[in-house]
Amino acid sequence: MTASRPHDSNPAVLITGATDGLGRAMAIFLAANGYPVFAAGRSAEKRASLDRLADDRKLSIETLDMDVSDDASVRRGVARVLERAGEIGVLINNAGVAYVAPVEELRLDDLHAQFEINFFGAVRLIHAVLPAMRERRRGRILNISSIAGKIASPLFGSYASSKFALEGLSDSLRLELAPFGVHVVLIEPGYIPTNMANSSLELSSVYAARAEKSPYAAVYRGFRNSWKQTTDAARTTPEDCARVILRALLDSPPRARYTVTRRARIGVLAKRFLSDRFLDKRILHAMGLDKPL
Repeated sequence: MTASRPHDSNPAVLITGATDGLGRAMAIFLAANGYPVFAAGRSAEKRASLDRLADDRKLSIETLDMDVSDDASVRRGVARVLERAGEIGVLINNAGVAYVAPVEELRLDDLHAQFEINFFGAVRLIHAVLPAMRERRRGRILNISSIAGKIASPLFGSYASSKFALEGLSDSLRLELAPFGVHVVLIEPGYIPTNMANSSLELSSVYAARAEKSPYAAVYRGFRNSWKQTTDAARTTPEDCARVILRALLDSPPRARYTVTRRARIGVLAKRFLSDRFLDKRILHAMGLDKPL
């Protein structure tokens, strides 16, 4: 679909991982609120589906083929946005994957892949768009983190470490860019039902297949039980997260962090005010791991 040029009040928005899940909801919601949106993703089928929806609803969304783990792909995608919109006013680093496995069993290739998308992918996009933002003395960079960037749980060492890294990078970047009028914001969702859970299952299938023969079998079982409780209790939708994104674009100045979901807010407060020992006990008890194996 052809995206219109941005108005002064509605800068062009580039979203990675935007053809599914939270990113897709962001793209649709922001376009419905008058933002020209460029939705980047790797799946041609999902891009075509979003294109059809945008055409049907007359939304200013243009999809892009982009792999955030590939330098050349990022350069081509950013160049396309600049050709169509003139400038990028907002970058939303949303692309992400999750491997679920004990650290001891985690293959280094999978850990590298985790960081390549969740962390280095964000850095690639930041490098690509930041010089122009800095020179213009305006712009916003929203990095989609997670409550897992605050509190790590068993089997989430790979995912959590990538989000912890993104949090640290964002905090430094926010301070570095303060003199230039460019705002850096962290979005910290808790669990929100999307297709990411299915994608994570596919990525982690090799570990799940041998879970019962693993010395961490009890940890796997505890994780599955805890995860079921989390998913059963989930009430927040991707559209709710998109509303928080819009607030982060409209607030002047924006907050450093916006937490999404009630459980994430509770988790952030718990991390701030409770000891690590207490939190460890709570997590282990919830997973049935508070007794020796």
